[in-house]
Amino acid sequence: MSNPIIIAGPCAAESREQLFGTAQQIADIFSEKGISLTYFRAGIWKPRSNPDDFSGAGRQALSWLREIERDFHFAPCVEIARPEHAAACAEEGITNFWIGSRTTVNPFLVQEIADAISGLPCTVMVKNPINPDLNLWAGGIERFLKNGNSKVLAIHRGFSQNSESIYRNAPIWQIPIELKLRFPEIPLICDPSHITGDPSLIASVSQIALDFGFDGLMIETHINPAAALSDSKQQITPAMLAEIISSLIFKSQTTSPTEEALRKQRTILYNIDSQIAELLVKRMQIIDNIAVIKKDNNLPFVQPQQWGKVVENYKSKALDDQQYKIFLDKFLELLHQQSIERQSKKQ
Repeated sequence: MSNPIIIAGPCAAESREQLFGTAQQIADIFSEKGISLTYFRAGIWKPRSNPDDFSGAGRQALSWLREIERDFHFAPCVEIARPEHAAACAEEGITNFWIGSRTTVNPFLVQEIADAISGLPCTVMVKNPINPDLNLWAGGIERFLKNGNSKVLAIHRGFSQNSESIYRNAPIWQIPIELKLRFPEIPLICDPSHITGDPSLIASVSQIALDFGFDGLMIETHINPAAALSDSKQQITPAMLAEIISSLIFKSQTTSPTEEALRKQRTILYNIDSQIAELLVKRMQIIDNIAVIKKDNNLPFVQPQQWGKVVENYKSKALDDQQYKIFLDKFLELLHQQSIERQSKKQ
């Protein structure tokens, strides 16, 4: 991957000063490190779950992005959710769009947007729908292709699932990989910001995506993430962005197929270990909560029947391998011992 697609910028356009400050820092740091930015992203109209949340600066921000394009030579990219958004962008000369996950779930709306930009020389990036539906994602892409949009990209931002996970959105890697098999000519971009919801996990998820053959990354970047008016917890500074990009290994840097195969497996393993570490902490925190409930209600903190269900759950998913079963017995013994010790301290 000699020229990876790098898309960066804030979750939402908040003010002219915020956009220019972010763009200036990206320009300075990227120039110093020899990194190229493909698109400068900023949400102009943000579909928020809570109507009271900040939803972007609106149409006025389009002129700010044109100034950034003029001053820094960054190609601006914005989210559009309705045909009138596309019309406003066209009037301001903005021709790079992404379709958000909340929009992709609605084929009627996607078709209206596809009709609105039909024939325009624009770039369209289609994010996966919120739910893990490969056909719905593929259908959204096909609507733009059939309407004559020749430059279409796919963005993987993970899927909402009601399960315990360290990720904000589950990556479910097999879905974007299958999409790539269906559309091998379409660049596939990973959005680790929305997948992880956590800056500390962005680098590892980015590397997994690159090892799986993704063509680039979209990472939310803000001059002052702590003060961001939306998604403050998942945005990173331009300096952090440059550090992550510099740390990643792209395919062109791999000299040995064996080394590439090992790196891919080790990256996945590191990511799994990170999840295990986070989940173990969550488990201990829940044990502490249970201990308090038991104490307040005068319940015994050792309950063999409940622990038996835990053991049964683990063993039902165990490998059919004697060595693994021995390991699992030792692990469960330590896990139970730690749980009892933590609960006893709360009594």
